[in-house]
Amino acid sequence: MMRKISAFILGIFTLSASVSCGQSTENQKNKGMQTAEKNNLSASTSTTTAQATFGAGCFWCVEAVFQRLKGVIKVQSGYAGGTVKNPTYREVCTGNTGHAEVCQITYDPTQITFEELLEVFWSTHDPTTLNRQGADEGTQYRSAVFYHNDEQRQLAEAWKAKLNAEKVFPKPIVTEISALSNFYPAEDYHQDYYNQNGYQPYCQIVIKPKLDKFTKAFKNKLKQ
Repeated sequence: MMRKISAFILGIFTLSASVSCGQSTENQKNKGMQTAEKNNLSASTSTTTAQATFGAGCFWCVEAVFQRLKGVIKVQSGYAGGTVKNPTYREVCTGNTGHAEVCQITYDPTQITFEELLEVFWSTHDPTTLNRQGADEGTQYRSAVFYHNDEQRQLAEAWKAKLNAEKVFPKPIVTEISALSNFYPAEDYHQDYYNQNGYQPYCQIVIKPKLDKFTKAFKNKLKQ
């Protein structure tokens, strides 16, 4: 699986834009109040589920990507890795709370594995830029895998080491790999953001092109 990633990985994450994640936020508080539980694209009948938590820049982008994967039951945007309890978006945006914007993914491991989720994670953002994705800059936008158990830690570290060894990226990967110590759901207006606000400039300029490349590269893994 790791071998095939190098064929298209650079084409997916290399997207630059002058518009940033935070610029659209204040205008959307009254438009995105439906929760992810209601609007996530889909559901599984399996009673066995697992979770993964990834930071890969603005959580609106990460959410939109992982919602579309077969086997993913729920994607919830939130904050992880910081020291402040129950932080608000405004607090996290200061960069002083230590949190990263993340998405917590609930999935059916009989339909999609953690390693397959990692494949998508590495392919859909730039893990070599420290505390930055495109125009979104700050520690809250850092690349991170917050593992839930030792198996996830080992897989994440193995992927990172192999991708670095094979020089799949032009620069070394700086992705943080840390145990998940906390997760705080983001405000309701951040949930299911792209599906609710696809007409917004950030969605059109940044998220939609990324989704187009992602869906083309991973079409065999998408929900119907």
